[in-house]
Amino acid sequence: MDTAFLQIVSGIRRGLNVPLHSDKPLIVGRKKGDLILDDPLVSGAHCRILSKEDGFVLQDLGSTNGTMVDGRLVREAVLKPGAEITVGSSRMVLYVGEDPREKSESPRTSPSQLEIAWLLDEELVELRSGNERGRAPADVIGQDLRLPPGLNAVVEVIAGLDAGKVFRFTRGNVAVGRRQGEVPLSDVEVSRHHAVIEVFGRDMIFLRDLGSTNGTYHNGRRINFSKLQSGDTVGVGKTIMRLQVSR
Repeated sequence: MDTAFLQIVSGIRRGLNVPLHSDKPLIVGRKKGDLILDDPLVSGAHCRILSKEDGFVLQDLGSTNGTMVDGRLVREAVLKPGAEITVGSSRMVLYVGEDPREKSESPRTSPSQLEIAWLLDEELVELRSGNERGRAPADVIGQDLRLPPGLNAVVEVIAGLDAGKVFRFTRGNVAVGRRQGEVPLSDVEVSRHHAVIEVFGRDMIFLRDLGSTNGTYHNGRRINFSKLQSGDTVGVGKTIMRLQVSR
């Protein structure tokens, strides 16, 4: 079972990370349980989260005001990485870490000839020579990856100290860090050079962790390298961002 935790992104205990264990259910309530929320909208024993063979399941315990998962009122629901749970006035997101028994990095995909047509000539030379040596294009291009013409991309901070801020991409590789890079964040749990988003085309956007202390999360799952789509979330420290791409 992968390591997992809940991050409370809004409500009375905002910012708290609550670990989930495979051998013990997590009970959320106002009066009793493992996670106590002093909120009149939360029942004494409100809901619980159980570990199953293929992940986690949330069960409402007959609460007065109900439990929501991804905006839907539920009695029982399977939780996917990145699931948003609402209990009373508190909102939580499920984060799942990678299993150390599995390979920590997915194979990287090289951009097609059509998608790299907008690169500078010298970048193309580096890209081809890098591929001949078996390296990934993201590592070869370095700091001069240009944003494909006509493509508009932004990341909006939806939870954390910088909530509400929107960062527009002006280049093809966007660095995320603590007061550094194209996405400078105030979150002290974000490393100075935390992660990078690399854009080769609308359908070829990649998120890469840069050896950060607290990890990088794609839709709630911890990653080293992952392919992004518009609408996906990126988690770093206690900050959650959403990617939006348009033409």
